[in-house]
Amino acid sequence: MSQRDIRSLDLGMLRTFDALMREGSVSRAAARLFLSQPAVSASLNRLRDTFGDPLFTRTSHGVLPTGRAQALAPQIERVLADIAALLEADQPFNPATSQRIFRITGSDHASQRVLPALAHTLTAMGSSIRLVWETPGTSPVAERLHKGDLDLAVIARIRPPRDMETLVMYEDHYVLVTRHDHPQAGHPVTMDSFCAMSHVFLGYGTSVLEDVIDETLARSGRQRPAQIAVSSFGQIIDLLQRSDHAAVIASRVAQSHADRVCAHAMPFELPAYQMLLCWDIRANGDPGVQWLKREVAQVLAEK
Repeated sequence: MSQRDIRSLDLGMLRTFDALMREGSVSRAAARLFLSQPAVSASLNRLRDTFGDPLFTRTSHGVLPTGRAQALAPQIERVLADIAALLEADQPFNPATSQRIFRITGSDHASQRVLPALAHTLTAMGSSIRLVWETPGTSPVAERLHKGDLDLAVIARIRPPRDMETLVMYEDHYVLVTRHDHPQAGHPVTMDSFCAMSHVFLGYGTSVLEDVIDETLARSGRQRPAQIAVSSFGQIIDLLQRSDHAAVIASRVAQSHADRVCAHAMPFELPAYQMLLCWDIRANGDPGVQWLKREVAQVLAEK
């Protein structure tokens, strides 16, 4: 078999391959790379010609890697890591000239704090850095940081994680929130009234907070109606304004929406939580991630 010409392969094609492996979708890979779907499809066609294999087959849910693609994946991941290390070796990170794509995960409340300040900083220096903010999904954050799918995480935790590098930004407590003209407004919340209200949850089934609340209620022989689970605080606030539902959220989040919802003291004790800035230990040697971490930490430290 004749040896293929290395000139038929370029860095953009390798990044396309890596994005398709990680996302399992042409559209999501395009979003990950800040490219159009036709551009990703064209790059994929060139990859197929170069390697003489379909590499990815289309399904009703996206694309699946072939056996050849699965064999290539760890090699291409190493090549991309080596190239990144080569480019960054002994070079100070310059955000004004960098064209990196950084990925951060956190709640919509955290994004409202962080993104405007970061956008202002990047615009002021004329930077070509691109930012992707994702709401936390069901996949473990530590795993996504370690795989390189994320660079930073801004998350709240009752129990500090041990599988990530962390920096504590602040501590806060939880409150119960309802709309201002809710039937409970103006009255202290008791265990009975707490359990009588239908509750809205943020990421129900993946939240330690919800487990702690349910365990606390169960010890006194009580339970609450767990009716609706959503993925953002914005959804919670919008729903509360139009219903008699209630939600347990961070005091700082409630304060930022004080014109829309009313905060009540909890009828039982809950542990405080810490707002954490998290990254993978390998990023300690990445000047770009360290720059981003400092910028985000500075924003979150501001009152």
